Amino acid sequence: MTNKIIFLCFILSGFYSLAQNEDAKIVTETEDVLVVSDSTAFIKKEYDALSPSKAAFYSAVLPGLGQAYNKKYWKIPIVYAAIGTGIYFYVTNNNQYNDVRDAYKRRLAGFQDDEFQGQLTDDGLLEAQKTLRRNKELSLLITFGLYALNIIDANVDAHLMQFNVNDDLSFKPHYKIEEFDNKGRFGLTLNYQF
Repeated sequence: MTNKIIFLCFILSGFYSLAQNEDAKIVTETEDVLVVSDSTAFIKKEYDALSPSKAAFYSAVLPGLGQAYNKKYWKIPIVYAAIGTGIYFYVTNNNQYNDVRDAYKRRLAGFQDDEFQGQLTDDGLLEAQKTLRRNKELSLLITFGLYALNIIDANVDAHLMQFNVNDDLSFKPHYKIEEFDNKGRFGLTLNYQF
């Protein structure tokens, strides 16, 4: 009989220990992830893996939209100024190239009434065409480079949103008065806390 009572107490004690674990768990319904371990709870932000790719896609569709997605609104005018400047120089060089090319074609046809008459010879017009074509292509290449930089900036900025920058991981310059000679000393401190 005593064996049955001891066995029954042993079985019932397991149920009571399971009930104690349920009290330690805290359940909340938020967008953040709640991590519970041994009744110590802390909130950890969930990493959105699609965020950098979305930012890059938005910036590729419309320059500056990735920066708006990352909530870095101050970068949008810089993006449009950079790309707009490249487009401006491309259009300007293209118009000048077309003017010089048309003048050269007219001179080959025997006309002497172009706007460069007396300023440039036929060889000068050929050199101007080469220079303006090179400048036009370089302007286009720089514009595409700035467009790609816009996409890369949006992607990297979205990745760095998850980067932990707080006082626990910091690099601080400091000024200290030396106790021995009362002179100031400069120094750098690199703090790691695990």
